[in-house]
Amino acid sequence: MQSWLIKNATVVTMDDDRRLLPNADVVIEGAAIAGIWPTGQAPSAGDRQTLDASGMVAIPGLINAHTHCAMTLLRGYADDMPLMPWLEKRIWPFEMKLQQEDVYWGTLLGIAEMIRGGVTCFNDMYHYFEAAARAVIDSGMRAVVSGVLLGFLPNADERLDTAIAFAKEWQHKGDGRLVTMLGPHAPYTVADKLLARVVEGAKEAGVGVHIHVSETRGEVDDSLRDHGRTPVQRLNEIGIFDARPVLAAHCVHLTDDDIAVLAAKQVGISHCPGSNMKLSSGVAPVPKLLEAGAVVGLGTDGPASNNNLDMLEEVRLAALLHKLEGKDPTLVPAYQALEMATRGSARALGIGDRVGQIKAGMRADLVLLDFQQPHLIPRHDVISHLVYAARAGDVRTVFINGAPVMRDGRLLTLDEGEIFRQVDERLTRLA
Repeated sequence: MQSWLIKNATVVTMDDDRRLLPNADVVIEGAAIAGIWPTGQAPSAGDRQTLDASGMVAIPGLINAHTHCAMTLLRGYADDMPLMPWLEKRIWPFEMKLQQEDVYWGTLLGIAEMIRGGVTCFNDMYHYFEAAARAVIDSGMRAVVSGVLLGFLPNADERLDTAIAFAKEWQHKGDGRLVTMLGPHAPYTVADKLLARVVEGAKEAGVGVHIHVSETRGEVDDSLRDHGRTPVQRLNEIGIFDARPVLAAHCVHLTDDDIAVLAAKQVGISHCPGSNMKLSSGVAPVPKLLEAGAVVGLGTDGPASNNNLDMLEEVRLAALLHKLEGKDPTLVPAYQALEMATRGSARALGIGDRVGQIKAGMRADLVLLDFQQPHLIPRHDVISHLVYAARAGDVRTVFINGAPVMRDGRLLTLDEGEIFRQVDERLTRLA
């Protein structure tokens, strides 16, 4: 792989010391960050490619901790509906018509959108997960892809066996860019017996678990009625939270005891403010979770319920929503919101040792944003601008695993024209 010298950037490291380094040079050797130096002081090497980042801000790649990427195919298809009618009457019937290649091209469409918005890794749960994994490998993206299980579908036990086999076979493919998990959809779609098998299968395969938890008030009420326990209590008793790592998506309706369990078990939580607002699911108690020491990341959810994969938008929503909900302008300050979308999401997915920060030894997943824009001047506070003013369109260059996948706004690993053509052709059949 090539070596790179990124010169003259303002670097937001997101490291333990919260360093923000003006006029810095970042050196990439192969897939990793070799170091950061004041401009002009990096050790010289004759074979490096040089990229002048004057006027740009470098941040760790944004990490989308929960999505259903190929639901790009359903963007705008079923809006302004409550969650369960949305799923049962519109989404699930559409999805029954999907084929492998539909998911492949729908995933590539989502990957193109995410790269353009500075996302370098996403956590996916969707049908035909092998097709999603192929799209990740082919695009140069980094992702966590789950072998999905819906307990109400025929032959659920066989489907779980397939998911376990997938998790074993695909783990760390693509030069380590692909990580696998098991993805039981939710406690209300997977019975206790199958959930117990998921725990066994995850331990056998050496992978984590990705599951929806307590997304709506109705889900919690039904769980209390049918099982006498909240979804968090039920999953804890079954042993789901003993897998490593566990990513619990949404976690909107939680008791104080639920929060204590999630924090004690260090369950990764994906806060999805945009989707939760649109579906009127509620507001997750993120300030209380953070205060309790829980691991909180950010996700978009699927593009059928958001309706985009714009993580900068989610960062801004997370910072604003909790100020309004808590009637306190100091809640979820800008740095904390950005941290959730970078090292917070990385920790939640169990990959915080590799990504989420710009520092020596980490994988070289980083993003350059053009700060020579009217809405980003004057530069009183770079972090504040990233959270409250920056847009996906400000992203100019993206590196994943040390390789440029977008440079100066041009995608290098994807043919957008072909992706658009394939998606249009498939929607003729699907819709």
